[in-house]
Amino acid sequence: MRNRWSDREAANLVGRYNEGISEDRALRVYTTRALGGDPGLVLHGGGNTSVKTTMLDGIGESHEVICVKGSGWDMATIEPAGLPAVKLAPVRRLRALDVLTDEEMVNQTRLALLDSTAPIPSIETLLHAFLPHKFVDHTHANAVLSLVDQENSEEISREVWGDEMAFIPYIMPGFALSKAAADAYDSTPGVKGLILDKHGIFTFAETARESYELMIEMVSHAEARIRGAGKKTFVSRALPDRVAPLSNVAPILRGEMAEPLGDGDWRRMVLSHRNSHIGDYVDGSDLRDYARRGVITPDHIIRTKNMPLIVPSPAADDLAAFAIAVRKAVADFVTAYRAYFDANDIDPDDPKTMIDPMPRVILVPGLGLFGLGKSAREAAVAADIAEATVQTITDAEAVGRYTCLPEAELFRMEYWSLEQAKLSKAKEKPLQRQIVAITGGAGTIGAATARLFATSGAEVVVLDLDRDKAANVALEIGKAARGFECDVTDPASVASAFDGIVETFGGLDILISNAGAAWQGRIGELDDATLRRSFELNFFGHQSVAQAAVKIMLAQGTGGALLFNASKQAVNPGSNFGAYGLPKAATLFLSRQYALDYGSAGIRSNAVNADRIRSGILTDAMIAERSTARGLDQTEYMTGNLLGVEVAAEDVAQAFLDQALALKTTGSVTTVDGGNIAAALR
Repeated sequence: MRNRWSDREAANLVGRYNEGISEDRALRVYTTRALGGDPGLVLHGGGNTSVKTTMLDGIGESHEVICVKGSGWDMATIEPAGLPAVKLAPVRRLRALDVLTDEEMVNQTRLALLDSTAPIPSIETLLHAFLPHKFVDHTHANAVLSLVDQENSEEISREVWGDEMAFIPYIMPGFALSKAAADAYDSTPGVKGLILDKHGIFTFAETARESYELMIEMVSHAEARIRGAGKKTFVSRALPDRVAPLSNVAPILRGEMAEPLGDGDWRRMVLSHRNSHIGDYVDGSDLRDYARRGVITPDHIIRTKNMPLIVPSPAADDLAAFAIAVRKAVADFVTAYRAYFDANDIDPDDPKTMIDPMPRVILVPGLGLFGLGKSAREAAVAADIAEATVQTITDAEAVGRYTCLPEAELFRMEYWSLEQAKLSKAKEKPLQRQIVAITGGAGTIGAATARLFATSGAEVVVLDLDRDKAANVALEIGKAARGFECDVTDPASVASAFDGIVETFGGLDILISNAGAAWQGRIGELDDATLRRSFELNFFGHQSVAQAAVKIMLAQGTGGALLFNASKQAVNPGSNFGAYGLPKAATLFLSRQYALDYGSAGIRSNAVNADRIRSGILTDAMIAERSTARGLDQTEYMTGNLLGVEVAAEDVAQAFLDQALALKTTGSVTTVDGGNIAAALR
């Protein structure tokens, strides 16, 4: 386990926070980030840290406080605000109680906050507070879990850490565990930390560096014990001669995971694929045994459920059979989850409401694993935890036999109100769980559309001929947006880009076919090469990406939307603009042909006819040229519509969004031009 402490970096951070943030708190931030930045120690909100210090309240009165990680903060990126200060004296008095409910425990810690607007303190605040040390660190280190996830975990703990660490049999986090941890330290005051069975590890000291380095040292002891056991080799199962590629398999999985909501709507999942260093595990002949014993630490269950979905290995020459097998596996998983819920929801005084029974991790022999979630971020979290699970169970099997907590204990954790509170309860945005690809995405209209769809909840893929510009737009959007190079006139480039979409997110729900460029000239004098070049981009480019999108949508079986950027030129041609208008007219009817041919599959196809939008097509130079041709000044030209307003790229983006949300509209054309009767369809 690498020690990440750096005197220079620590001093720099202390200096950065030199106003209003004490050295204690600054160093607590520094070592918390060092712990959180190592996935072998902490994953996605897991673990917590604290420091005991003194602070002033709002009226200048000094208090002894414990600054402990707050709810919603990730250790890898924490700031001082993520360590809310809790008055120490009132929470320490709670140790004298025999019983304290979870609700009252949370209430008491919130009442003791120095700032009532601060984040909710960690559910393990009392454990930190009851220990006497200034700095306390807690992680779910994979190596430690490999040793404590054993039937003889206490024996192994004594062997590895001797008297340096106190061992605590499993107790669910909360007041009882906090008291047990404090009692364990009081009975063995020389220990450097605590090993919590089936849970994780605590270290503590009087300085941030010492507590941090104790964590690294104790986890390193666990790693040494695992290395001494030798590498675990799983016996491989027989796989098909040719395993189907990820680009063919992911849409099938995603489609079978979707739940119909009626009226053409679906509750979809986003996928995150992993296949690095997990092949032996996922391809093992005993996968259904070791992979289904339960989570490596109860804290993970709300992210991954207690076990993964396991499906057969997909043969490249029989994807239809694979789809049938996946459908059955999903149905069996849901049935088993409902039975698990019914068997454990037995407290008449505290009945639970079942969360959705769909899996959050899928194991596919020959292909790897998938994390699933309602967003790309949630899917990545599930996949990260699944990868850690693979490593931890592999090491546990090398040491002995991986053993998880009983099902009833895991159910308590999964449905514990304080754990459920970690999950977002925010209302989903209208395009949440959907994946959109936008060609010409780095252009003015494409970028505006990408931004709007991202704020509406979609996972966005920006496709553009210019790879760097596509990446920059995706970076500007943030979240999990991605930018890919795509030349819509090159079938190989299109195939590569759409494979990339599937490999990144698992599928595709909305295509906005927007790429285009304009050529001018009187049609009778236009050279053949120019007209063909325009058709390649402004018609065949739309056809090429639509074909690729439809293939994915049909594999998913959950419908989708093809949205084409046509043009006013398609119905109201302008003089000297035939090279652009002719292929756009064909594209308008292409959109209707897709509506006709694929409506029965739930795939909607609509077009937007926009006019006079400042963009890469309608440049300042072209505006000057077109306005001169019509005998107008530029302002008159750009506002020459019934509403007398200039139409912007954001207005076109809104039209695409409206079409994406119109679940019962297909074969439609939306005009975005401020009003032009000559261009109205009739």
